Amino acid sequence: MTHESLANPGWVATVERLGGADLLEREAREEKAFERARAVASAVDLLRLAFAYCLGQTGLRLTAAWAETVGLASLSNVALLKRLRKMAPWLERMVGRLIGPGCPIEVEAAHGRLIRIVDATMMAKAGREEREQGGVWRVHAVFDLPAERFSAFELTDEREGERIDRAEVVAGEIRIADRAYLHADRIAIVLAAGADVIVRAPWNGASWRDACGNSLDLIEVLKRAGRRQVVDRAIFMKGSADQPIAVRLVALRKPKHATEETIAKLRREAARKGKVVHPNTLIAAGWTILVTSLAKEAFPAQKVGELYRLRWRIEIAFKHAKSGIGLARPPGEDPGLAKVHILCHLLAILLTEPLLAEHLGDSPRRAAA
Repeated sequence: MTHESLANPGWVATVERLGGADLLEREAREEKAFERARAVASAVDLLRLAFAYCLGQTGLRLTAAWAETVGLASLSNVALLKRLRKMAPWLERMVGRLIGPGCPIEVEAAHGRLIRIVDATMMAKAGREEREQGGVWRVHAVFDLPAERFSAFELTDEREGERIDRAEVVAGEIRIADRAYLHADRIAIVLAAGADVIVRAPWNGASWRDACGNSLDLIEVLKRAGRRQVVDRAIFMKGSADQPIAVRLVALRKPKHATEETIAKLRREAARKGKVVHPNTLIAAGWTILVTSLAKEAFPAQKVGELYRLRWRIEIAFKHAKSGIGLARPPGEDPGLAKVHILCHLLAILLTEPLLAEHLGDSPRRAAA
């Protein structure tokens, strides 16, 4: 989105998609983002300014100059900064309103159940000190199938990590996540709310227990698999509470070339850090290790693997957000302005989601149809 596109009739359609001028005006006043018509005549004009600054390639000074030139507003760059800082609650409200049901597309392996893929993408904070201290903005998201759209966003900084229970649980959903989300207590919360999970698991990522409650050596389980291509057995994860969490271990042997690629990558990374790859890590590299709460009768191991492979959909959606929408590190070091910058990009993602499906390409379930 450019300054020019904000001045054409397409802007009218954008306002309607966001709920219309009357609704935007009312919400802006309720959230105290827009209180008096002075330098900026309306809440809709303020929103245009925010999009122009956050989605354009210019700074505050040039954005204010552009607004003056096109007759949109007459204010200094400092006055624009003050107004933008107050917009986050209003923008969050718009994001929430745009998130809703999409057009269902059947996912055969899910037996008609809602699939929700959780993941997060990060952007480094601006400023040398923040970067040196590992400061990041983290956008937590949920991508729904079969609707093929984002259903939740949350913005945090580096002080809050990935949590599989961060988004509200929809009873009956199947929540899919990568290894960063393997946390027994958090998984227990999702299960207690009436959902099922499929989570990637590193071999040493949890305290594993067998059916009798004894410690389980996951690597020994994989070694004893011999030539079998699948391991599928009931196990438990030990959480902070006394009650163990019942899950299934589903391990799918990788093809030879995929195993070799994984091992090569692990060794390159270890060499870069001056370390040696742990022997158990090399054994685990030959498997895709998953834990799930899905019943074996309805969801055999291969179906669980097929569902987990759908996780790539959110990765492609994030890639589109960064390359197509331009979601990148917010300029400046002001945290309030950074939040507005990211929220404007999230709005742009939601507004263009009918086009997003075209960028995702064919998923395995469609290719097989």
